[in-house]
Amino acid sequence: MRLVLLGPPGAGKGTQAEKLGDRHGIPRLSTGDMLRAAVAEGTPIGLKAKDIMARGELVPDPVVIAIIADRIKQPDAEKGFILDGFPRTVAQAEALERLLAQRGLKLDGVIEFQVNEGILVNRIDARIGQMRARGEPVRADDNPDVLKQRLSAYRGQTAPLIDYYRAKGLLKPIDGMRTIEEVTEAIRRALEAPEKARTQPAAPRRKSGKARGTRSKASKARKAARSKRKSKRRAKTAKKAIKTRPKQARKPARRG
Repeated sequence: MRLVLLGPPGAGKGTQAEKLGDRHGIPRLSTGDMLRAAVAEGTPIGLKAKDIMARGELVPDPVVIAIIADRIKQPDAEKGFILDGFPRTVAQAEALERLLAQRGLKLDGVIEFQVNEGILVNRIDARIGQMRARGEPVRADDNPDVLKQRLSAYRGQTAPLIDYYRAKGLLKPIDGMRTIEEVTEAIRRALEAPEKARTQPAAPRRKSGKARGTRSKASKARKAARSKRKSKRRAKTAKKAIKTRPKQARKPARRG
């Protein structure tokens, strides 16, 4: 099973990716983890990415796609994988599709985590307050203002991507504001629905209302024609019977 998870920061993609990976025995692949692993392993594409990141530049799509290509060739990804955080743009989605097509593969689904952004911001604000109250360190980028910026960037990049996957029939929207267990169950149902549709026998096709109406009119016309023919035959038989019946003699009138 090959899946893509779409959703803004804080939507719970990581949690669900781990659950999906455990259930299906497939790895969760995030571009950040893959880039760091490629750099640490010193692969040719990893060294190229290292130089780009050292200059403070964004890693271009061809390099990211090359890293994904290397990663999905590994044995643990033979049965599938879960992409978390990639693709982010239509151009990246098209590049991913070409990569998979070259290997005779395709995506099985794209899970879209639909969330209420206002509630997300309130949640992270409350979480930061709790962490500070416990004396725990808070990351510099873990604050409502940064989250709002990331949400805005996500909307700008991903809105066209959602339409792209919807047009391909791959998009599976999920209410990401439910509990972890409820979201897990919703994802399970969304992924199983197409499989059930393929294995269940097709229902017999019903004739359209127009076809049924035409058939009904034709049937009534045939019945009317038969009835008319029967009436003609009965009238003809009765007329013949009158002609062949012998004349009865007149009885003499009685005298008083």
